Amino acid sequence: MKSLGAILALALAGLQLLAVAVVVFSSYFTSERTLLEHARTQLVDVGTNVIQHTKWFMSPARSAAELSTALAKNQIVRREDRDHLEGLLFQQLRSAPQFAGAYYGDEDGNFVYVKRNGLKEYVTKIINVESVDRALFIQRDEAFSDVGRHIDPDDKYDPRARPWYIEAREQGDSIWTDPYIFFTSQSPGITAATPVVDFFGKVQGVVGVDIEIQELSNFLSQLRIGKNGAAFILNRNGDVIAHPNPELLTTVGEGGTLKFPSIEEIKDPIARAAFGDRLTRDGVTLESAIQSDFEHLGERFVSLIMPFGLDDIPWTIVLYAPESDFIGTIEANRTQNTLIAFAVAVMTALLGLALAKRIHAPVRAFAVRSALISQGEVDPEEPMPSTYRELENANTALVNEISQRKKTETEYRLTFEKASRGMVHIESATGRILRANASFAKLLGYTENQLSGVAFQSLLDPDEEDVLKEFGDSIAEHAAFGFEAKAIAKDGTPVWISFNGIYFQQAGADENYIVATIDDITQARASAEKIETLNREIAHFSRQEMMGELATGLAHELNQPLTAITQNADAAQYMIGHTPDRFEEVRGLLGEIDQQAHQAADIIRALRALVRKDENVPTEFGVRELLEQSRRLVLSEARQHSVQILIAKGPEFEARAVRVQVAQVVVNLLRNSVESIAETPRARKVVTVSAHLDGDFAQVTVEDGGPGIDEGLDLFTPFETTKRDGMGLGLSISRTLVEANGGKIWHERLAGLTRFSFTIPAKGAS
Repeated sequence: MKSLGAILALALAGLQLLAVAVVVFSSYFTSERTLLEHARTQLVDVGTNVIQHTKWFMSPARSAAELSTALAKNQIVRREDRDHLEGLLFQQLRSAPQFAGAYYGDEDGNFVYVKRNGLKEYVTKIINVESVDRALFIQRDEAFSDVGRHIDPDDKYDPRARPWYIEAREQGDSIWTDPYIFFTSQSPGITAATPVVDFFGKVQGVVGVDIEIQELSNFLSQLRIGKNGAAFILNRNGDVIAHPNPELLTTVGEGGTLKFPSIEEIKDPIARAAFGDRLTRDGVTLESAIQSDFEHLGERFVSLIMPFGLDDIPWTIVLYAPESDFIGTIEANRTQNTLIAFAVAVMTALLGLALAKRIHAPVRAFAVRSALISQGEVDPEEPMPSTYRELENANTALVNEISQRKKTETEYRLTFEKASRGMVHIESATGRILRANASFAKLLGYTENQLSGVAFQSLLDPDEEDVLKEFGDSIAEHAAFGFEAKAIAKDGTPVWISFNGIYFQQAGADENYIVATIDDITQARASAEKIETLNREIAHFSRQEMMGELATGLAHELNQPLTAITQNADAAQYMIGHTPDRFEEVRGLLGEIDQQAHQAADIIRALRALVRKDENVPTEFGVRELLEQSRRLVLSEARQHSVQILIAKGPEFEARAVRVQVAQVVVNLLRNSVESIAETPRARKVVTVSAHLDGDFAQVTVEDGGPGIDEGLDLFTPFETTKRDGMGLGLSISRTLVEANGGKIWHERLAGLTRFSFTIPAKGAS
């Protein structure tokens, strides 16, 4: 497939085949989609027709029952006049051939029943509960003539115990029973019943009509849905009550009685597949029509499930037909058209191959010449043999590209070799140095040849585990990356370097490499450490200066508990020497001594926590405990100015930072607030301190009602201050300390309030 001639021939044949295939299959799928849509529309039309036929077939039953009820209710036909009532039922039975029987039962148990007995014969059953004979049977012909009678005194039939009577009486309205298999005719049927109510609303009896629904199955068997389609009707409980094959509609239930098969039991696998698994514990609960496709034994079918209501009886019709009934012809044509397309493609390929050889000859000559130019065996300036205009343009572009590439390679080689910064090529798969320039070799005391093939990781300090892992992960992720690390020179001297690498991906995975620039930052690191040490000394000096300013107040704070301790100790000694029986009073004095000693210890502990010289080691500590200690240090100064320092209540939580630095920030903010609010004429002067967790950070807020900060003043800039004798370093140092601990500090101007807030990492923060 590397031959351009073969590619041209195959491409031409392939395009022809593709074009024909697109036309054939586009036409096929369009026709198939149209025919299937037509099939679904036909299913809808047939389903609507079946529903209308079913309603037409069933509606006379309820109408007949309601008419008989109305006649009896209005005493046009008296219920007690059984001869006229029999005539009425007889006329109703003759009016609709689908009626199997009509009857009336009353509240006393009397019963008049007229049923068909063949094509033109009828049987009347009259039960009179007051008669000794009880049950009278009359055979009549088409003209209602009496052709025979007999009596059955042992007939125990009671209409009041029948389901149709009970349900109609309880409902007080016309009802339909669920379809069932008639015992006498063993045919499927259904009963419509209507109660007869007097003028006072009392039920006098019930009129019923039995209707055979065998005709529905006959109607379904005559439907034409495609060539092999069919339809069936389901009752609300999932029983199949009408089917093109009536022999499938009866099955033996419990006790040997006949019943309808459910959709899950019927011996019609296609019908079961058409309805699927839509039968629930509550029966058939569909609310709207469903169009779907299904497959049975490898054959595709289209189906439609349509629920419909027959008064208060929800039935469902299911229709289905094989797709092949509608698209079988075009499927056969598709195979024929595909073979024609393949034959056209073969002929086109043969013609294309001959044409491709002629077209390909100049191209092959151009390819050979390009390879020789690339290898340096042919001078690019030599004139090119006569060929296509496009190839002449390609030759010019190729010559320019080769010249530019050689120029770029030369420039990059000189830049790499002469650069004052260290540069290396590193193989991404292994981390080996492929090439190093003189600057990098000189930095570590090696020659360029000595570094070739050496794993770059071996040049780093083995203790730099995080850096070594980062280097390996970055190579594996094929990403640009950078880091600072300590390398070891050839003579063992540590050298701090800054590494910045870029990943280059080549055609082969083994050819991928990294180009990195490396700078010596040893001196810069030393300078940074000196600056950090100086900042630590400045912060320590600031704390010492702060303690000098707080010394007088702290001396007063310590003097109070010490004086109390001395007085209580003298009193205790006196009591022991003069009144040894006053033990309870001595115990109370000793308790006060212990309390005052703890108070003095708290002040000293807070003082030591602030003035000690830290080593910039973050630890975990309770934030509220630190706030309370800081408050004790500033409490004396606050009392001098009648200022109250309140710490908002809340649960204790921990932060992770350099504790002494955070304490210095809190003390500085508290002193600033005290000094600010002391200048206001307010009767109640309060500084409020609060703390809470905000995600991964602990936030501390100090608020006061002082005069506020002037607009345009950058408080966190060194030597910016609002105090007459201030140096303007307190907030600048506070910002440095907070940011060094991974947090931030800010100021907010609110109505009547001045608020300073800062954050530090909470315990366990990522």
